[in-house]
Amino acid sequence: MRISFYAPLKSPDHPVPSGDRRMARLLITALELAGHKIALASDFRSYEGTGDPLLQEAMFATGRVEADHIVQTCLEQPAHNRPEVWFTYHQYYKAPDHLGPIVSSTLGIPYVVAEPSHAPKRAAGPWKMAHESVTASLEMTDCAFCLTQHDMTCVEPVLASPDRLVYLPPFLDSEPFQHDRSQKNVARQHLSEAFNITADLILIAVGMMRPGDKFDSYQRLAESLDQLDTLVDWQLLIVGDGDRGEQVRKLFTSRNKLTARTLFAGEQPASEVARMLSAADICVWPAVGEAYGMALLEAQASALPVVAGNLRGVPDVVRDGETALLVPPEDPAAFAAAVKRLLEDQNLRQRFGSRAALFVAEDRSLERAADILNEGLNMAIENKADSRRTGA
Repeated sequence: MRISFYAPLKSPDHPVPSGDRRMARLLITALELAGHKIALASDFRSYEGTGDPLLQEAMFATGRVEADHIVQTCLEQPAHNRPEVWFTYHQYYKAPDHLGPIVSSTLGIPYVVAEPSHAPKRAAGPWKMAHESVTASLEMTDCAFCLTQHDMTCVEPVLASPDRLVYLPPFLDSEPFQHDRSQKNVARQHLSEAFNITADLILIAVGMMRPGDKFDSYQRLAESLDQLDTLVDWQLLIVGDGDRGEQVRKLFTSRNKLTARTLFAGEQPASEVARMLSAADICVWPAVGEAYGMALLEAQASALPVVAGNLRGVPDVVRDGETALLVPPEDPAAFAAAVKRLLEDQNLRQRFGSRAALFVAEDRSLERAADILNEGLNMAIENKADSRRTGA
C-alpha cells in the first residue's frame, strides 16, 4: 500500500533525537518491512504546550491550509500515485492531528492512528479545543494501534467500535544490541579504560538530562541508590546529557555514598550506547512519567535485567518477575531492595538477562510489529469499505 505518514508532535526528520522520533522511524521501518511504500505527508508540528486557546486556534487554521494543500497535491497526481492510507503517529491533546481527518475524508481513504492518547480530564480547561479535536479524529479512526494497555483504556470508548483497537506493543530493531556474550569481557575492558571503571558489577542508566520526567527519574534514582546497602562492589554508569546535565550530576556527586561510584559518559552515539549496554550488568531506571521507555527495551535486547518503576506503560516493555523487577512508584527503598537482589544473586541476573534477550528478539521484533501492522491495515481497509456501504 501507499501510505502517507504524519507525526504531529515531532517529524521523523526532526533534528533533535527523542523517544518519539525513534518510534516514528521504527514504525516507518516496520511498515516498509511489511512491503508498504511510505511517504512523509508533512512536517507541520501542531504542538501547543501552553494551553493558550488563541495559539490553538492559529494551529487549527494553519493545519487547515496545510491539509488543503496536501489534498490538492494528491488530486493532481494520477490515481495510482495517490496515498491509499493515511497513518498518523502520536496525537494527543497538546499535539492533535489537524491534517489526517481532512485528507483521509476528502480522498476517501482509511484513517489509521498509532499511539493515540485520549485524556477525558482535558474535556474542560485550557486544552478543551485540542481535546475535542483528538476526540473527533478518534471517532472516525478505521484502526487505532495502541502501544500500551494504559492508553487502550481511554482510547477504546471513543472509537466507532472496540474491534478497531489493535495492541501493538513497543518494539525495536534488536540486532545492534545482540552481542556475542563471549565478547562481554572485551566490551568491559574498553569501558574500564575509557571511564576508569573498577567495580565488579556495573549498573547503567540511559536517559536524556532534560527538565520534567527525565530529571525526576534521575532524582529518584539518586535517592534510591543512596539507600542501597550491599557488600557487592558496584558502580553506576550514566549515559546521556542535556539542559539539566549539571543539576543531574549534582544529584549524585552531592551524596557521599554515590560520589565515587557514579561515572558520567555524557551523550553517546547509538553504536557506543549498544557497546556500553553489552558491558554492563543491570539496567536501572525509575521511568517517572515514561510512556513506556525505549531504553528499557534496548537494555533487555542487550541481555540485561531491568529494575524500574511500575507505572504507565513500563509493564508493556518488560516482563515483571521474568526479565525485570518492577517496584511501586515513589518508593526509593523498594527500588534499592530490587537492585540489591539482582546484585547479590548472579543466577537471577543471568536468568533474567537470558529471558530478556529472548523476549525482545521474539516478541518485540520489527518482524512481529510488521505482522501486527499488516493485520491492522487490512482491518482498516475493511472498515472503510463497510462505512462506504452503510453510508456512515
